[in-house]
Amino acid sequence: MSGKSGTAPHAAPAKLQLLELLAAIGTAQWRDFAAAASHYGLTSTQARVLAQLDGPVPMRGLAKLLVCDASNVTGIVDRLEARELVRREPAPTDRRVKNVVATDAGREVIRRVREEMQATHGALDTLDEAESATLYALLERLRPTMEKDA
Repeated sequence: MSGKSGTAPHAAPAKLQLLELLAAIGTAQWRDFAAAASHYGLTSTQARVLAQLDGPVPMRGLAKLLVCDASNVTGIVDRLEARELVRREPAPTDRRVKNVVATDAGREVIRRVREEMQATHGALDTLDEAESATLYALLERLRPTMEKDA
């Protein structure tokens, strides 16, 4: 027994256990995201494109983020553009490069999608303030390493 509460110390989880848990949470979050996106007539991939557009993103950059061929991105962006959720703009430094930019309507739709992710919100609501802060700090620490090749 250890600690003042008389509880046994927790054994550190194996890396495989952490990987499985991250995969399960990621899958559940993605399913929740896709369900919320469908309420707005978006595929999960279309919603993912909108979620990536904090600023202008080159078409090739979107292909890299989505891990797909640039030709696939063209069709996705065409459909989003037809709904006036994104627009294409020439890059200021190279007019041959087309950037994709979310419109106000696109930013509003992705905000609503995120708000409607009830399973994810419910799970996060089970954490108290200190647990939320700890989880945030840990995820922020992992993020740069996970995204470095993205």
